[in-house]
Amino acid sequence: MQTLVLGGGCFWCVEAVYKMIPGVVRVESGYAGGKRERPGYEQICSGATGHAEVVKITFDPAVTDLRTILDWFWQAHDPTTLNRQGADVGTQYRSVIFFQSPEQKAEAEASRDAAQTLLGKHIVTEISPMPVFWPAESYHQDYFANNPGNSYCAMVVRPKVEKVRKKLADPNA
Repeated sequence: MQTLVLGGGCFWCVEAVYKMIPGVVRVESGYAGGKRERPGYEQICSGATGHAEVVKITFDPAVTDLRTILDWFWQAHDPTTLNRQGADVGTQYRSVIFFQSPEQKAEAEASRDAAQTLLGKHIVTEISPMPVFWPAESYHQDYFANNPGNSYCAMVVRPKVEKVRKKLADPNA
């Protein structure tokens, strides 16, 4: 198994998207990239810790590859907005790829360059070495699946999930 840690706005959105991708065996919401040990959600929301909301994705390379994981990343959020995704604003919502090897770094950079060409806009995604990953509180895990009636889930997460569902059903869409 391989792992990659990604931040693309609210971790509820990113987690829900990656749980649908063939070959992904586990997705865990958490925090990374900040100064505080064992941060909590309230501290992260203040923006003072420097952490981003992230997901740790564990995938089976016999089923999917790193490039595919990264391709979904560029589709699952807007990598051209600095420290924001929609109404979620702050460094905790930044677009970030935390790599764990020189190979992951090279693949992330190549993937970013290809996505930038496709988008035709400057991508602001941070690509940095993997810091300590702190798992989020248990109520954040599988949030969309456990809270489908939540208004944020209905208005923000569900449209992203539907977009991915359509793309999985028809890759040419």
